Amino acid sequence: MNPRERRAARHQPPNPEATATPRSQRRKAPITVEQVVDTALGVVAAEGYEALTMRRLAGALETGPASLYAHVVNKADLDELLIGRLCAELALPEPDPTTWREQIRGVCAQIRDQYLKYPGISRAALAMAPTDRETVRVSEGMLAILLAGGVAPQAAAWAIDALLLYVAAYCLEVSIAHQRAAHEDAVWVVDRDELLRRFTCLPAETFPHTTRHAAELTAGEGHDRFDFTLTLMIEGLAHRPPG
Repeated sequence: MNPRERRAARHQPPNPEATATPRSQRRKAPITVEQVVDTALGVVAAEGYEALTMRRLAGALETGPASLYAHVVNKADLDELLIGRLCAELALPEPDPTTWREQIRGVCAQIRDQYLKYPGISRAALAMAPTDRETVRVSEGMLAILLAGGVAPQAAAWAIDALLLYVAAYCLEVSIAHQRAAHEDAVWVVDRDELLRRFTCLPAETFPHTTRHAAELTAGEGHDRFDFTLTLMIEGLAHRPPG
């Protein structure tokens, strides 16, 4: 079975009869897809997503690129496997019409926390067509929650896309900011106090609103802005007329 056939097989329901192999025909594979994903996540956790190349991964597995491509089609396929693994860790609630807002926020927060464990990995989720079964499981669960809350199907479908896009972008921004802040010579990285000082020092006649509301513009701790944006998006759905 070539790599593309392997990839296609991963998206099909398991068939024990088709996958069973007589003992005499079995081979001891030095590398498995699970090992590839485990090692890739280890590289990302230690060095960031930008460091993850097929060559770097092959080196971490102590093999050559040719052996790696026997298990993964290409980098896009690897990205899908990585996001699928993270999605497999998510717990999806039973949809409740009375708490659907909290439920959808909770799922998004879980995705956020998974992404932030692996700096920059949310880049892999951007512009990715979800076909991995675990990734689809998450979108299915989110869709069920929104529909239970009375959101129209089309609005719910697009809302899932918007929510996932925001979570991925937020996590990518956080990862980039942490990466830049780790370099002391990056003088253009400023903390909140410095940013507040720069805003308040602007000429008030040119930037009246920025100088007046500098505190509000720089406010927020932890995931305050994340929570605010999710609430804004979800409440917009709640008050959207049906149809």
